[in-house]
Amino acid sequence: MKKLGQQTVKFINPPQVISSASIVGAKEESGPLGEYFDEAISDGYNKQKTWEQAQMKMTEDVLNLVLEKVKLSKDQIDCLLAGDLLDQTVASNFVARKFPVSYLGLFGACSTMAQSLAIGGMMVSGGAANQIISFTSSHYQATERQFRTPNEYGDKYPPYKQWTVTGTGAMILSNQQGGVQIPSATLGKVIDLGVKDPQDMGSAMAPAAADTIIQHLEDTGRDPSYYDLIITGDLGEVGKSLVLELLAEKGCSIEDNYDDCGVMIYNSNQKTGAGGSGCGCSAVVTASYLLPQIMYGNFNKVLVLGTGALLSPLTSLQGETIPCIAHAVVLETTGQLTPGIGRPSIRSKLANKVENLSGNEG
Repeated sequence: MKKLGQQTVKFINPPQVISSASIVGAKEESGPLGEYFDEAISDGYNKQKTWEQAQMKMTEDVLNLVLEKVKLSKDQIDCLLAGDLLDQTVASNFVARKFPVSYLGLFGACSTMAQSLAIGGMMVSGGAANQIISFTSSHYQATERQFRTPNEYGDKYPPYKQWTVTGTGAMILSNQQGGVQIPSATLGKVIDLGVKDPQDMGSAMAPAAADTIIQHLEDTGRDPSYYDLIITGDLGEVGKSLVLELLAEKGCSIEDNYDDCGVMIYNSNQKTGAGGSGCGCSAVVTASYLLPQIMYGNFNKVLVLGTGALLSPLTSLQGETIPCIAHAVVLETTGQLTPGIGRPSIRSKLANKVENLSGNEG
């Protein structure tokens, strides 16, 4: 590995993504990206007694699925890297006890997926592991109960509030050839510009996202146009607009190739406020939509930022501001195809598109 600038790590032997999987809720399945997700649960309880147990079952299922796609057994994985939004990251912890491999519990709030990919990349590239699984999850009802107001209370839903995604995503990083590689990662620093409203996550996280984008471009000496897409994890409509404003103040424009997972995952008819949020938001969009697009060359180079608000219910009630962070990973096509990335129907659809384009050009 090689350090670039202040916060970026370049992987001399880039870790490869050989498999990815996602499971979402019914609301997410009915959104614009519904056909890309591997599976969906029918209701919030997922045949369990509590919402928290539903999240755990969904997470366990996605780990089994990501292994099944590439015919790997649990003991062929060197380490699990994961976290979630529940207290003490219990959704990830309780699932990890069913896997007889090393486990590192992480907490980066909604930046956890990018954080786990960055750390996993260091482990694989540095030779500390051959294969690791990065995963995370979130659940709408469980998160509302913990961080805000239980749904049963009928609290008002302001237009700038975001809807926590019910979903879980997992990816296997390997030193073997895969369809997508991670050549570098930029670790964010904690940014706090004084936002106190725990329902206004977009405003709180946008400064951290802008800071990491600027730092990544400075560390790598790149222009935003180097990337086919720069995408943030879950800023929603409010945070997305603020990122563009903050970057414009620094003389940086990414408007032509920028989007946000929280904006992409729902449509305007689904009544989700400013869009999606939660650990599962960037995890399921990356695992099921972005990776197949990259593997088939629709995007060749993508900068993915996980954005996280590092608050707790206690600190909000005590009137504290909301410190935030954003970690970034670069995803690039390797020119190879692997059956572990994308649903079979999606792989077939993208392959036909590539073949038709090639025929037209010929």
